[in-house]
Amino acid sequence: MAMSGESSSLIELGVVGAPFGVRGWVKLRSFTDPPDRLLQHRRVQLGLGGTWTVYTIEASGRSGGQLTAKLSGVNDRTRAQTLRGAKVGVPRSELPQRDDKDFYRADLIGCEVMNLAGIHLGKVQHFVETPAQVLMVVRGEREYWVPAVPQHLRRVDLAARQVVVDWEDAAG
Repeated sequence: MAMSGESSSLIELGVVGAPFGVRGWVKLRSFTDPPDRLLQHRRVQLGLGGTWTVYTIEASGRSGGQLTAKLSGVNDRTRAQTLRGAKVGVPRSELPQRDDKDFYRADLIGCEVMNLAGIHLGKVQHFVETPAQVLMVVRGEREYWVPAVPQHLRRVDLAARQVVVDWEDAAG
């Protein structure tokens, strides 16, 4: 398991969940669409507390709609438990070229956000996972939590570093 200093070029594709069974398997929460796209990567980097370690996905499956994976060197439930909450990253260089309708969350951090009325809401700070959906946290004079779904994300212009959202600037 080699350490890597390339975390800046890593794109987060998911997060490690609870252990699955007793042989070192873990559940994975995928940020990709479709979720299985995460499993196309045999080598992933897991990030815990700012340290990234390379693992190989030796086998994968599904359980109750959730992705499961067996990672190299993780052979029992105790070791699997230590990885819970780790970010799953893949170097940007290993990801397919995207078109303008297709982007990674990391690409949106720092982008200016406007609503359909042309009101500047602020910049994308980070994303928050909730059981229902992913929220994009936008901070300007106020903070907005905009669901990161097509209904609200109307246009993403990565070249201009701009995102247009269908979201009201309701005060209070």
